[in-house]
Amino acid sequence: MEVQYYVNDMGRQIAVVSWACERFELDLSKKPDSAIADVYIKANVELDKNPEYVKEIDALMEKVEVGDVRTIDSFNNAVSLAISGIKETLLRLNVVHDKFVNESTFLKSGAVHDIVERIKATGRTKTDKGALVVDLSDYGFKKTLVIQRSNGTSLYTTRDLAYHEWKAGQADRIIDVFGADHKLISGQLRATLNAIGIKEPEVVIFEFVSLPEGSMSTRRGQFISADDLFDRVTEAALEQVETRRPETSCEFKKQVAEMVGIGAVRYDIVRVSPEKSTVFNWKEALDFEKQGAPYIQYSHARACSILEKAKEEAAWDPSAKIEPSLLIEDTEIDLIKKIALFDSIIDLAARELKPHVLAIYARELADAFNQFYRFVPVIAAEDEKIRASRLALVNCARIVLANSLDTLGIAAPESM
Repeated sequence: MEVQYYVNDMGRQIAVVSWACERFELDLSKKPDSAIADVYIKANVELDKNPEYVKEIDALMEKVEVGDVRTIDSFNNAVSLAISGIKETLLRLNVVHDKFVNESTFLKSGAVHDIVERIKATGRTKTDKGALVVDLSDYGFKKTLVIQRSNGTSLYTTRDLAYHEWKAGQADRIIDVFGADHKLISGQLRATLNAIGIKEPEVVIFEFVSLPEGSMSTRRGQFISADDLFDRVTEAALEQVETRRPETSCEFKKQVAEMVGIGAVRYDIVRVSPEKSTVFNWKEALDFEKQGAPYIQYSHARACSILEKAKEEAAWDPSAKIEPSLLIEDTEIDLIKKIALFDSIIDLAARELKPHVLAIYARELADAFNQFYRFVPVIAAEDEKIRASRLALVNCARIVLANSLDTLGIAAPESM
């Protein structure tokens, strides 16, 4: 499996950024992508005031298409700055990509030109106001797909088609993750690939996650950055940890707060079915009782604590033979059944591209574990064989809770 980040390094937005970097000074004391965002916002204010500047943006895009070295270098510098900051943010959120693929690669290689010619050969293309468009009406799309502007330059979609042809030769299964604003274009992309005999990707469309503050717009400068969001959530998590564990060191509190805060953000996004829009709720996301990741993380930490205490009291020998037939209480049986579902849940989530089913399962597993611990004595069990079996069950729950969290990209603290 390979996870790729497809880098938009030559579209209109990049042209605006490149133009902005020439007109405004970058504040390099800031995180690189934040500095880029600042000049991008300033540039859009200028473009709104002076529409004639749009011609300069168009000219930059044409220069890139024909291989103008100075313009390409300007685009590359802006993209490199933005991507270095984006990588830093992704790493903090525990998102890792195996490869960063630039869309310009497919223009330089001639793949974009080749795929346009292949689409033309299907007889589906026509000229509309000078632009080259693809008729996909037999696939159910009333709107045509533009693959070449009237000035001859390619579009993001054209380069995306070439990128998918390249990917199709490397994988048995291709999965694209798009935002809701790509719903139409992703359908047109799949239809066009089908029309020229290229393997289509499976598409997962994620609806937008908004904040209580309302809708956001990078162009207008109305947004909260991911870094600001993480800082706020981690700060709120730190307050919770300080209240719950005042006796612990500052280092411990900060470490747990970071794990809990980032886990809260990841979980709150993934717990909802992709096609449903959601509002990130600070209180629910950081709920140690039931709603969010902290509840699952706390259940894992509780299991670790039980096993550690059992070892200290010499009440548990991990190598001792256990007798599962002794686990006959309802809460024990419910927990065992829930643990046994893990493999099938992973299979379902992967097969149907529905990660939210694993998120829901992890919370239900935490519920089952806490119900078991609430109603059944473990370390306090008088019968040695029953105690050993229950401790083994706690260990099994610990392992599956950790695996569930890990698969969701969330840390599993041993102490909270």
